[in-house]
Amino acid sequence: MLLITDDPGRSADLVGGLDPGVAYRVHDLRDEADPAEAAAVLVTDVADLGPANVERLRQLLARTRRGTPLVVLLRQDTPQARLQALALGASRTVRAPFDLGRLWRALGAAEDPAETVPPDVERRAEAARTFYGTVFVADRPVTPVMADNGTELVAQAVRETGIRDWIGAVRRFDDATHQHCLIVAGLAAAFAARLGLGACERHRVTKAALLHDVGKIHVPAAILNKPGKLDAAEKAVMRLHPAQGETMLANQGFEPEFLGVVRSHHEMLDGSGYPDGLVGRAIPDLVRVVTVCDIYGALIERRSYKPPMASEAAYAILQGMMGRLDPALVKAFQPIATAFTPTFPHDT
Repeated sequence: MLLITDDPGRSADLVGGLDPGVAYRVHDLRDEADPAEAAAVLVTDVADLGPANVERLRQLLARTRRGTPLVVLLRQDTPQARLQALALGASRTVRAPFDLGRLWRALGAAEDPAETVPPDVERRAEAARTFYGTVFVADRPVTPVMADNGTELVAQAVRETGIRDWIGAVRRFDDATHQHCLIVAGLAAAFAARLGLGACERHRVTKAALLHDVGKIHVPAAILNKPGKLDAAEKAVMRLHPAQGETMLANQGFEPEFLGVVRSHHEMLDGSGYPDGLVGRAIPDLVRVVTVCDIYGALIERRSYKPPMASEAAYAILQGMMGRLDPALVKAFQPIATAFTPTFPHDT
């Protein structure tokens, strides 16, 4: 554990009573040198959350975190402090007054980023990943029957065990595209049920979500898995995947609504999306549902360049996109975000 603090003495006293098996180092936030060794868990204990300290902390985390779980100790339990913790990418927060038991539980959650997932859910998730990785491949036709089989794998798992366990299992996958498509499909299955849709409609929504990113098969792995932001040329290549996915599924017997989801899931109500800049009612309802799940799924996923975002922070971003996303659907999605407890839940 690396403990970053604005008062090394105070913080050392706090963690000095932890189990002797917990190795920790205390790093003074004012020390301009970065810590020499990587840590499995980062903890911040900064009482003075003024602009200077927040900026120092942000820069230090940007240089040293690399996906490491982050526990933020909130000595000031205020809305501003909680927002700052979310902005820093907190995996978990612990509020004052502190005691070693609560800190220990927080560290225990952060040290094991993989949730405990029931074995049957893991098996279902692995079956779905195998299906996706062997069926959704370049130069192999994808048919409606294939997509129906994969949809049922996801829908049954979410129906029987819930969205939390499904996402916990899928987030263990290394392949970012497989992980993302299966997370979005799971979210769509849960969202469709929450919306009160019948069995056929739930299947349709889940199937559309499973297919939505099929065009990424044609995006080079170096771009898909790049550990950082894409440059302009790489973004241009990435933005081809909706049209490429539509082309893949055309003439394979898919109904037009599924082709529409594959092509238009990055469209926004204000016309700022791509590839066609659709506006308002030109974006079908099925596309709008999948887009909400797609954005939320991307936010809560772990990537090589970022840790998973806490559910409350991810949902706050959806709320901030009301002018671009369907406001009624964003509001209706809140129970799904609430049901999905983040991997590192915040202290209550």
